[in-house]
Order: sequence, then structure tokens, then C-alpha cells
Amino acid sequence: WSGMWLPDVPDQIKQMTTNPPPWNEKAAPYIKRQLADMKASKPDNFFNDCLPEGMPSWMLISHNAMEFAITPGKIYILGESDSNRLRRIYTDGRPHPSDPDDTFHGHSIGHWEGNTLVVDTVGIKPQAWLAIGESVGIPNNGDMHVVERIHLKDKDPNTLLDDLTITAPHVLTKPWTTTRVFTRERRRAFDMVEGVCLEGAFKPGFDKDGNSIF
Repeated sequence: WSGMWLPDVPDQIKQMTTNPPPWNEKAAPYIKRQLADMKASKPDNFFNDCLPEGMPSWMLISHNAMEFAITPGKIYILGESDSNRLRRIYTDGRPHPSDPDDTFHGHSIGHWEGNTLVVDTVGIKPQAWLAIGESVGIPNNGDMHVVERIHLKDKDPNTLLDDLTITAPHVLTKPWTTTRVFTRERRRAFDMVEGVCLEGAFKPGFDKDGNSIF
């Protein structure tokens, strides 16, 4: 799985209508309003406050490259953009903590079934969005559980599939299954670059002592 993996953004957008989550009665009007705002070119991008996209939104809607670092007992997924896209997947046989400290990306354990990485994630902050677009989604509100099966597409070593099953009892009526597609970019010209969320809101300058500041 070496190289850079680029998300299939057109497929993400298509799935907003072809495979929407089974929103419950509380979430459905919220999503309907967001879709109408997006259609009217008035989207409210809720990822502009420098908080992480978190799980599972990172895998569902990211427009940025990612790469894998596979080590004994642990797999890292590194994401480009806001400087806090880092997932740790423990493959050393440990269980989830009995009382995990909630984080944006949750606590992930994984194992291999042949060439498929099966990842189980719990302990996701209730404030983390379950998003199907950069301006379409809702906070999961707690108790979310994500299972992924990450694997190369049959006979296509440059296409990676992430099959997700998402259980979010406070916003969905039942578990939702969806797949996200990533394409490998092998050329060395493509590299991860640093991205700092609000750097563009500042300009380079100097303080009264001549130190370089933003």
C-alpha cells in the first residue's frame, strides 16, 4: 500500500444521493436543510474551525491525499491538510480499553484477513461529525462504532477500497454501509505537504523586536 492515495471525490458526491445514510427523524430535517443550502450555493462548511474532521468523516469526505505506514503491531494512516490527520490502528492483538477516552479519531484495533485490513473503531467523540459532504452532516452524538474492511480492488493494485459499516444510534435508524474509493499515485513528484488550518487567515510580519511572526 505504498505511495500516495487520492480520494475519488466525484464518487463521494455521487453517493450523497445514491447511497445516503438512514437518518433518523431528528437528523433527517437537518440534512435536508443542508442539502438545500448547498444546492442554493449557500453551504455552511463546518470544517473551517480547525477541529479535526475525525472519524469516519476523514475517510468519507476528505479531498486530500493520505499514506500508510505499516509497522509491526501498529499501522498509521497519515493525512494531508490540517496537520492533525493521524490514525493509529493497533494490530498487536490488544482489545479496546474498557473505558476509552473519547477522541476525534477514536480507538482503533485491526487484524488482517488475507490481504484485507479489518479495523474496529470505538471511543469517538460525540462532537465528531458523521458527514457525507463538507457541508452536509451532523454530530454523531455518541456511541458511534465504525468497522472498516480496507483492501485493494480485485486485479487493480492502484485502487484501494474502504468498506465502512457505521453504527450511530443517535442519528441513524440502522447501521449504514458504504464504500470509499482511493487511487494510488506512485510518481515521486507527488508528496505529502504541510497544511495548517488557519494559516491563510494571517500574513507574515515582524514583532517590535524584529522577530518573524504571523
